[in-house]
Amino acid sequence: MTTAPATTPQAAMRLRELVFGAACAAAVRAAARLGVADALGDTPTPVTDLAAALDTEPKPLRRLMRALTCYGIFHETGDDRFEHTEMSRLLREDAPNSLRYISLWCTEPWTWEAWPKLDEAVRSGRNVFPELFGKEFFDYLHSEGGDSAKVFDKAMTTSSRQSAADFAEYLDLTGIDSVVDIGGGQGHVLASLLEKHPALHGTLLDLPKVVAGADPRLRDGGAYSARARLVPGDCRIDIPVHADLYIIKNILEWDDESTRRTLANVVLAARPGARVVVVENLVDDSPSMRFTTAMDLLLLLNVGGAKHSKESLVRLMSEAGLDVADVRPVNPYLHAFEATVRG
Repeated sequence: MTTAPATTPQAAMRLRELVFGAACAAAVRAAARLGVADALGDTPTPVTDLAAALDTEPKPLRRLMRALTCYGIFHETGDDRFEHTEMSRLLREDAPNSLRYISLWCTEPWTWEAWPKLDEAVRSGRNVFPELFGKEFFDYLHSEGGDSAKVFDKAMTTSSRQSAADFAEYLDLTGIDSVVDIGGGQGHVLASLLEKHPALHGTLLDLPKVVAGADPRLRDGGAYSARARLVPGDCRIDIPVHADLYIIKNILEWDDESTRRTLANVVLAARPGARVVVVENLVDDSPSMRFTTAMDLLLLLNVGGAKHSKESLVRLMSEAGLDVADVRPVNPYLHAFEATVRG
């Protein structure tokens, strides 16, 4: 008979904390919706004053704030006062790298219905969203999602702007005259590159509705319109653009077949030796694995997609006819796969 190893109090406490993770997420969401971070100034503030500014009851607000301080979001200074921390400032809407809308997006009402179905998604390998809501995720979001669609757009815009700046700083464009951003959304990456490189010409390729709402700097009359081209289309069907550099950022998280079609279309469109940079969140070899693996599970639930490992993405790129030369971090959340089209 094997004796089970003793459980340490620390392990038991940590697991208890983890299974109450929903409480932490709900507390962050509540703070974001109430606007606590925006109302709190630069000096320690009595909870009664904060409650008056937010039109809330002081006692439950104190309970919310105290819960958040356990995670380093706000700090209790004594005398029933609270002040900002580095993390709580990220919940301010005017923060340079605000995570307010990301916090709201990851805790939208539909997520609370989807997460309990994770065991079903793991068992079947399919998304559970149509079963829950009668429609595929994006059809639901833009027809019945209401405020959730607005939160999604703001979260994606904020995130895209932040990562675009990091990517523009990372990318060496020596010898590159033209670039195409495939599935580039509103074109924040392209605009950042055109701003940094005055001789560069660029193309934004995305679905017609997306391209119609492109960054104003890229549209007619915009600061970079003379060097920018907007092409409506679906990269899984065709990529009708010739360029020195093809950028594919954060879109290869569909099923593998869609990813294969997109990469194959790049190889068909590009000349041999053309440069291709794929940028993705990874579920391995990353300091942000807790975040990216959580996003990976959420993708399984809502659209049936998946984040890549370094190995899986290199394999798909190689199968498509790309020679991957290097994989390097852009920031703690993103890795760039540097490749060329095989001759």
